Amino acid sequence: METLIFGTGGMGRAIAAAVAERGWPAPHLRGRPATGRHEPATLPVVDVVFDASRGSAVKDNVAAALAAGNRRFVVATTAWEADRDDVAALLVEHGAAAVAAPNFSLGVALFARLVEAAARLFGPLAAYDPFVLEWHRRTKTDRPSGTAKELARRILAVHPRKRRLVEPDRNGAPAPDELEVAVIRAGASPGMHVVGFDAPGETVELRLTARDRSAYAAGALAAAEWLLGEPRSPGLHGFDPIVDALVAGGSVSIPKATASVLTEVRR
Repeated sequence: METLIFGTGGMGRAIAAAVAERGWPAPHLRGRPATGRHEPATLPVVDVVFDASRGSAVKDNVAAALAAGNRRFVVATTAWEADRDDVAALLVEHGAAAVAAPNFSLGVALFARLVEAAARLFGPLAAYDPFVLEWHRRTKTDRPSGTAKELARRILAVHPRKRRLVEPDRNGAPAPDELEVAVIRAGASPGMHVVGFDAPGETVELRLTARDRSAYAAGALAAAEWLLGEPRSPGLHGFDPIVDALVAGGSVSIPKATASVLTEVRR
């Protein structure tokens, strides 16, 4: 499988390492261009394009790769929500498909489903107040993380009393219908998320801690294989269909790191 990776930071390097582990040809790596934008004429036509750059670059990267002739994308970065509709329109216009997710870890995807189930269970119990806490490396710029936003979205969708997030930088206690999302930016942590339900006599917590980016890269490769498995409708696709196929033991080829996670899940 020929691949192009936008972004030479931690996530881009993790995807490149996963590609090498699979025995695929060495990826074409593209860092941030001096001009600020990639020229289509300088980009190869490949089986799948991975974007692991930064949120503000996603729209321009996709546009350049489309102009070069590419038609399959895995968007593995966050903080590009403002351009999401424009990116989707570009993909449809060119008959191209992309899988996009705030986090491509299978563990995170299943964790989010556990969080949603927990919010349904604890929601009717007024004593249990939900919260989200996330900790990432000091240099991570978006806050909250895309994963924390997704966890909060799932809680708000099913919780009977929570309707909105606490307004950032506002003093005072949150309103009863507000969900608190706390952010830590310190050190070198690749990612930790805690969802809790706190009551006067006890606290119940669900926690997921990443040790490195290998799980994210494994999921991104699984998304790429899903795109190649059969023709996909133009536009943006979520990660859930890939997760469903992996958990069901479907036809998506599973990278080694993901396969080991699935083995543990099924036990």
